[in-house]
Amino acid sequence: MNYRMQFGSLWPSIRVSLLSEQKYGALVNNFSDADRVSRELELLNAVDFVYESQKAARHVQWDSPVEGMRGEETAPQETHREQMTVEQTQTPSSLSTSISPNIKCYTFSKGDVSRFPPARPDALGTLGYYLLDAASLLPVLALNVQPGDLVLDLCAAPGGKTLALLQTGCCRHLAANDVSASRSNRLRRVLCSYFPKDISALVRITSWDGRNWGELEGNTYNRVLVDVPCTTDRHSVTEEDNNIFSRMRLKERQLLPMLQLQLLLAGLLAARPGGEVVYSTCSLSQLQNEYVVERAVEVAETEYNISVCVEDLSYFRRLFQDTFSFFADCRLGELVLPHLTANFGPMYFCKLRREQ
Repeated sequence: MNYRMQFGSLWPSIRVSLLSEQKYGALVNNFSDADRVSRELELLNAVDFVYESQKAARHVQWDSPVEGMRGEETAPQETHREQMTVEQTQTPSSLSTSISPNIKCYTFSKGDVSRFPPARPDALGTLGYYLLDAASLLPVLALNVQPGDLVLDLCAAPGGKTLALLQTGCCRHLAANDVSASRSNRLRRVLCSYFPKDISALVRITSWDGRNWGELEGNTYNRVLVDVPCTTDRHSVTEEDNNIFSRMRLKERQLLPMLQLQLLLAGLLAARPGGEVVYSTCSLSQLQNEYVVERAVEVAETEYNISVCVEDLSYFRRLFQDTFSFFADCRLGELVLPHLTANFGPMYFCKLRREQ
């Protein structure tokens, strides 16, 4: 299925947005002078979208269904959940407490195409914020890291999500892995620019094949982030060098869903019973998103006798509708669509819980 068929009338808008300049968010480094950094960002008329969304959640009555609250950017169809049971665990009172804490990220409002200046180091050489696609924080927020958690970031480089995980202040230990040694070295340099040595000591950086993690450290982690290699659709439409849609990389592209499945299964095996796993991509493709999740749940049950529950993340649409444009018709998980007024993403994320 091509994207025109998958998204129908939404595709022209998505395509134009992919070809247009991307918006960024500024992830505040809590290990710098965070108050000063926040004040400087607010002087630019940027707002902390995480804080503002939580504040709004405390004052809004969630009486209407999610479908009634979606903006004009989203698809008109109702959300379908036929193929798999999705556990609805969130109540209105728990919305603001069901995300990873202490993450501050400033964005400009919808329609504002202002850009953030590069972060400057303080007197100790620590950078005050990290620029990234703000939608890439949603998988970290969905992971709902709690104090004392053992956390695995299975495909960690270049490091934005790893930085966000450490901002929570909750990780008793964080294993950050990337199969590429050069990308792992880049991750080390990023961490050195943002954290003191005592915080960096909480992180173990490795360059192992993530597909084998279930055998290396099975039944170990409270939280696992599986941000898999994908077609990186935004970059693929604007960059010719080493483009995964080139003919020379056809075989690699065809094998991507299998690699993604293997990595997600490894993440599920690495999680302890009761542990939670978030799977994410920066692709629009159903083959790399919902289909991988569906197949992983099936294989975990049939080949490993592990029961996996897919959790309902529709409350993310409620919390963050003022910042992102969400696709209405994901069978499982949530998908942020690029839109000219909110040109973040694409970012797909889905939360799974390994049953006791």
